Amino acid sequence: MTSTPAAADGRFGLIDVTLRDAHQCLWSTRMTTAMMTPMLSTIDRIGYEYINILGGAVFDVQVRYLHENPWDRVGLLCEHLRTPCDGLTRGQSLYTFELFPDDLVALNSKALARRGLKVLTVYDALNDMRNVESSVTSAHDAGMAVNAMMVYTLSPVHTDAYYVERARELVALKAEFISIKDPTGLLTPERAETLFPAVVAAVGGIPLQLHMHCQSALAPQVYEVAMRCGFRYGHTAVEPLANGASLPAAEEIDARARALGLHTGIDRSALADASGYFACLAERERKPRGRVAACDPALYEHQVPGGMISNLRSQLAGMGMEGRMPEILEEAARVRKDLGYPILVSPFAQYVITQSVLNVVQGERYKTIPDEVRKYAMGFYGRLAAQPSAEFMDKARIDAADIATERAAAQLAPALPRLRSELGSAASDEDLLLAGFYDRSLIEPLKKPTPTYRFGTTPLMELLRFIESRNDVRQARVKLAGTEITLSA
Repeated sequence: MTSTPAAADGRFGLIDVTLRDAHQCLWSTRMTTAMMTPMLSTIDRIGYEYINILGGAVFDVQVRYLHENPWDRVGLLCEHLRTPCDGLTRGQSLYTFELFPDDLVALNSKALARRGLKVLTVYDALNDMRNVESSVTSAHDAGMAVNAMMVYTLSPVHTDAYYVERARELVALKAEFISIKDPTGLLTPERAETLFPAVVAAVGGIPLQLHMHCQSALAPQVYEVAMRCGFRYGHTAVEPLANGASLPAAEEIDARARALGLHTGIDRSALADASGYFACLAERERKPRGRVAACDPALYEHQVPGGMISNLRSQLAGMGMEGRMPEILEEAARVRKDLGYPILVSPFAQYVITQSVLNVVQGERYKTIPDEVRKYAMGFYGRLAAQPSAEFMDKARIDAADIATERAAAQLAPALPRLRSELGSAASDEDLLLAGFYDRSLIEPLKKPTPTYRFGTTPLMELLRFIESRNDVRQARVKLAGTEITLSA
């Protein structure tokens, strides 16, 4: 392949995921709104094409653990960022693992657009594009552009031809952008050399985006192939929250793009300021920084995302079973094959690991099969990439006649009439949506008054806040511009 950049206008734009996927991967999605707001003006100066601020896990963690109103965060960030904001949903599941009817999906698009979101990014974990139709249609009706994703994985059935067909389906939906999403970092430069040109040809002039995690450490090289093939955008994070289970560092992808003669529009000084802030924040909050991963060949067998591996290791350690991790990961590869090669992204990554743990711990394969795994095999969530094995179907007692063929949402009754009846006419659209997603006990804490946020900061201010946060610092002496300040506990 030629090394000449193929982008028609010589540009390769960066999309920032620091406020969404980066801390989802490295900090268990625990970045609060208060941690984001001091850097918004700086992030705006960096020159990103779009800023991704919302995803399924972000919305869910805000409700369940941070007790922040997710609609308020979307509105606040969209209001204070001039750069267009992007939000991701999981197709018919939106923010949770449950399937929701079309009327809730449409109302969600309307609510996001009203809060200022400009781009709705949507994917289906099975690549059943029927499950993104209502999101695409309602996003367009609400005035948003759509970035439709197809999720990458490795299997005998996930060939280049498979992804070309998925790309054509997204073209038919009239998405403004089409993305390849590699949540585990399985792409290699060699596979990209055949896959990317085929997808570029299939989508015509629709701009392509690459979203790839760094678990294999190959992502920066794959991004370079994408640039040469004519991809228009790449998803990145600031360096302290990049690499490892996260996405590539904006600093590195910017440098690689420039080396190819592409213009990114990135202000390196502003990017350095943002990275400095998030490095300080990681230290202050005792959160890990991203590290370049060592390539593990076993990744290409079990394909389990890094965040899930760390969670599994912690859970096994709590049960005194950490030594069985290799056995469980090996079983995960077998279970995935038996289930018709589901992509290990939420929720199916959780289903595969749960089944693998049960198989190993019980000493008998498929002695116990969770209801969610059985529903998956019956097509409840959508069309499978391949037929599950005869062994699994026999153990699960599923016949061919039990397998659904219709679109997943076709079996779901509208939810809004019931919700409006329960909540009354005074309920807002956002109230209705939250009630449709969550138990009332989870919604109640979201009604607290909105805190006062800081919308600016300086290195000195962050240093003082860091010193204040440390229990092991009794005295500190700070010299700045010829002035010396002594701080005592």
